[in-house]
Amino acid sequence: MTGSNRRDNISGMRRARRLILVPATVDDVQSVAALHTAVAAHLTQIHRQGPWSAEFSEKRVLFAMRTSTIFVARKGAEIFATLRLTTKKPWAIDKRYFSKSRKPLYLLAMAVKPEMQRQGIGRQCLEEAACIARAWLADAIRIDAYDDKSGAGPFYACCGYNEVGRTVYRNAPLIYYELLL
Repeated sequence: MTGSNRRDNISGMRRARRLILVPATVDDVQSVAALHTAVAAHLTQIHRQGPWSAEFSEKRVLFAMRTSTIFVARKGAEIFATLRLTTKKPWAIDKRYFSKSRKPLYLLAMAVKPEMQRQGIGRQCLEEAACIARAWLADAIRIDAYDDKSGAGPFYACCGYNEVGRTVYRNAPLIYYELLL
C-alpha cells in the first residue's frame, strides 16, 4: 500500500469510528423521547405542522424497545443521535415495492439533535446501521421517508439508498428507499 493510500485508509477508519451506536437501555428512555420531541418541534418550526410533529412519550419509546432495538450515539452522558432497527415490517411499509430479500431490516425513527445536524452525523448513523445490519446477517435495509420538504428522502439517496416506490399511507405521502447489502 502506498503512503497516500495508507493515509486515506487510516483517515477513513478514523472517520468511521467517530460515531459509535450502542443499544439503548431503559435508563435512556427519557433522553431518547426528548431527542425525538426536539427534532419534531424543529421540523414543525421549519416546515409547518405535519405527521412529523408528534411528541414522543417515554411510553412510546418503551414500546419501541420491546419491538425493535434502539441505538444511541453519545457524547459523554448526552444522547445526540438515535435510530431503531427491527426485523418486523412496520405498518407503513408495503413490501411489494422492495427487492426480494431473505432477511431485511427496517430502519426507523432516526433522529439527530437539531443543533448537530448537517455535520455528517446522520451519514455516520446510516453507515453504522449498515455495519450492524451486516453483523445481524441482514441482506437489505428498508426505510420510508415523508414525500415532503421535511422528509429525509434526498438525504437517504445521497447516502446510497435507492428509491423503490411512492405511496400514501394514512394521508401521508411516503417514499420508500432500500440499501441492498
